[in-house]
Amino acid sequence: MKTICFSFCDATSDVLCIENERKALLKFKNDLVDPSNRLSSRVEGGDCCKWLGVVCHNTTGHINQLHLAAPLSVPQFDAPVAEWETYHPSKNNSTLRGKINSSLLELKHLSSLDLSNNNFRSNIPKFLGMLGSLTYLNLSHAQFQGAIPHNLGNLSKLQSLQWVSGLSSLQYLDLSDADLSKATDWLKVTFEHPSLLELHLSACNLEDDPSPISVNSTKSLVVLNLSENNFSSVPMSIFGLHGLVSIDLSGNSLEGPILYYFRNIPFLEVLDLSRNSLNSPTPNSLFSLNHLQFLNLSSNEIDQDISEILLSLSRCCLDCLESLDMAHNDLFGHLVDQLGHFKNLAHLSLAGNNISGPIPLSIGELSSLKFFDVSENQLNGTFPLCFGQLESLETLNLGFNLLEGVVSETHFSNLTRLTTLEASQNRLRFEPNSSWIPPFQCRIIKLSQWHLGPNRKSGILPTWLLNLSTQFEYVNLSWNQLTGGISYLNVREIVDLRSNRFTGPLPRVFPTLQYLILSNNLFSGPLFELICNSLREGPMECLAIERNLLSGEIPDCWNHWRGLGYLNLENNNLTGKIPPSLGHLNLLVLNLRNNGMFGELPSTLQLSTSLIMLDLSDNHFSGSVPAGIGDKLSKLEILSLRSNNFDGHIPQKICQLQSLRILDLGHNNISGAIPKCFSNLSAMANKGNQNTYMFQWSSISTNNFFCLKALLVLKGRQDVYSTILGLVTSICFSTNRLIGEIPKELGSLVELRSLNVSRNLLIGNIPDEIGNMKLMESLDLSMNQLTGEIPSSFSNLNFLNHFNVSYNNLIGQIPTSTQLQSFGNLSYMGNHLYGPPLTKNRSTNRTPTDVANNGSRSEGSNVNWLYVSIVLGFVMGFSGVVAPLFYIRSWRHAYYRKLDHIGRKLYMSLGYYG
Repeated sequence: MKTICFSFCDATSDVLCIENERKALLKFKNDLVDPSNRLSSRVEGGDCCKWLGVVCHNTTGHINQLHLAAPLSVPQFDAPVAEWETYHPSKNNSTLRGKINSSLLELKHLSSLDLSNNNFRSNIPKFLGMLGSLTYLNLSHAQFQGAIPHNLGNLSKLQSLQWVSGLSSLQYLDLSDADLSKATDWLKVTFEHPSLLELHLSACNLEDDPSPISVNSTKSLVVLNLSENNFSSVPMSIFGLHGLVSIDLSGNSLEGPILYYFRNIPFLEVLDLSRNSLNSPTPNSLFSLNHLQFLNLSSNEIDQDISEILLSLSRCCLDCLESLDMAHNDLFGHLVDQLGHFKNLAHLSLAGNNISGPIPLSIGELSSLKFFDVSENQLNGTFPLCFGQLESLETLNLGFNLLEGVVSETHFSNLTRLTTLEASQNRLRFEPNSSWIPPFQCRIIKLSQWHLGPNRKSGILPTWLLNLSTQFEYVNLSWNQLTGGISYLNVREIVDLRSNRFTGPLPRVFPTLQYLILSNNLFSGPLFELICNSLREGPMECLAIERNLLSGEIPDCWNHWRGLGYLNLENNNLTGKIPPSLGHLNLLVLNLRNNGMFGELPSTLQLSTSLIMLDLSDNHFSGSVPAGIGDKLSKLEILSLRSNNFDGHIPQKICQLQSLRILDLGHNNISGAIPKCFSNLSAMANKGNQNTYMFQWSSISTNNFFCLKALLVLKGRQDVYSTILGLVTSICFSTNRLIGEIPKELGSLVELRSLNVSRNLLIGNIPDEIGNMKLMESLDLSMNQLTGEIPSSFSNLNFLNHFNVSYNNLIGQIPTSTQLQSFGNLSYMGNHLYGPPLTKNRSTNRTPTDVANNGSRSEGSNVNWLYVSIVLGFVMGFSGVVAPLFYIRSWRHAYYRKLDHIGRKLYMSLGYYG
């Protein structure tokens, strides 16, 4: 057997096929499930050599090859989400399913069998090991399960790869995605194989060998792929493979410097060390590889001047380098003119570094350049006209830099192949001729924060954009102050037009659109046309139309919007009740804040069991808070029902929300006591849970289309939280009619940052346990009927920056601490407290206000010892230092001579270095 492939790998013939082989293929077909009818040509009486995927011998007519791989190509790394989903066999309708019939054994001359990229979901048939003529077998990504049959290459157990040694003619071996964590002999068996040319062991759970062994490396191995494993250092045996042409060690845990041993592999053409933790400058030995064509060091921690790297590469591989990817490192410095000398360079990515300075004009000499990405740096200067000379350019990304100036149609004059244009977040202004027709047919355009209109302040949707005949995949024209109306958006996947001034009704959209972001515009009218009359051919994942002028009710026709995960309609003029069909969507985020909606919450809302954020604040909703929120919406992390008309009690079942981080029920008519079970809110109680919930925030902002935001009232003010939202923990019950005491159980919420129970009818003492909440930043207990003293444990609250206990019946001295003395009188007024920071203090050894005597104070000293100590300190300092200089002449003369000497020394030093 020459080839075995467990990862990745039409033909026709004029020769009439053999009858028994044709019948064998028909039996094989009958046991398969073929949703797309790919095998429809296989019918009784037909010439099987002309069937799709069948290759027969030119003279004998015997079937030699059987290609049944699903017709898929691996998407590009920046391909749309839908394309990656389609690529997965479980979601592709062209994949085959069913049973692999043993009739294939009738194909005695079969040398190549490809079943890859299908969806069989069964064990690998044992009879495949009996196909004696087989030289190529590809079962990759076919969803096979279970153990590999023993008779496949005389395989004994997967824990050992010794069976590979017996396949003396094996040239290609791909075991990617197989768990080889127990195959301790993998390195010796594969590296010493005499005929192996390609070895792919990606994502096999391989780790560093704790006891390295001596390996007599083969001279034949050419391609080595050890990506997506757990290596912390490069296996040293690799450097004995002197014939290697390609090495892929990406996606491991490699640390430290890049080893200089790579110079021992002189014919290396491809080197991929991306997505590791390499943190030192690239060694000079790497630049002795005179055949290097592809170098990928992206997503590491390399701290080096980019000009040094480019100059070194120009000395070793100026004529052969085709791809250089060093994105997402810590590179600095300027791009040098030598960059334009790499005549064969087709792919250049330096995104996500700290490179500054202008883009060199020599960039226009890269005639082979197809991909250019320098986004997320600090490049300045203008957008060079020389980009118009790059006829081969397909992707141009200059986003998130400091480029400035005017861009005209000349910059794009010869870019006929351009499919992706990204230049958001610069200081550029686009001023093409009004009749300009772009020479390119872009699929992706991202021009956020450009000045696209006819003047610097605003403009209508650019004419040139409408003149493009192509159908877009992704359009981002956000933050451009564009005006006017939009009738139709011919975009397949993503539209981001946020923060403009578009007016009129909501536009019609393409049936496959997945993300529609129209936030912060002036769109008006009802939602009905968009929601109820739009033809959908795929799930809309995100609908964000907050901060517009939408009116009317939310229509009850969401049944064909299944798959919607994010719905934000906050800050509009919507009225009516929440429609029942909205609860059937199983949303992740629902934000209806600040509208004019009313009524009770529908019971169907409890069907949205995936909800992470529910914000219904600033409306007119009424009724009691549904208890089902607690036991049905178990993933909820943000719940805001603030500023409504809810009444009744706080349901006990809310305590079951163990993921809850933000709870705001303030400004309602809720009565009863605060439940004692709040200690069960583990996300606010356990530090170990913090990372889990923070990770869920990042999963919501898929591909950085938008960040999850919430408007919260913390620290006495209202702010929008986004990037740090995953770190916020808060409870607000302010302005209700809550009674009873503050439960001491709240003190167990040691991760809580903000607690507000102000403006209620709470009584009793403040629990000492509140002092255990050492991360507390904002605590408001004001305007209740609390009694007793401020607990001394409050001295432990070292992070407080907002504190208010005013207008209660508190007595006694304010505990001494750094934080409590930093607040003014307003935080304590309306009580019977004394001591700093109050301006009218009593002595600490006197009794405070005598409540029984209607607030009269006992006689005693009112001396402020703080000011006394300040005066004494000044007197002592003056008498000890300044007075002797004033009264003793010899001291005074010596002091001034010393000052004069120091002055002359400084003058001489400045003159020398200046």
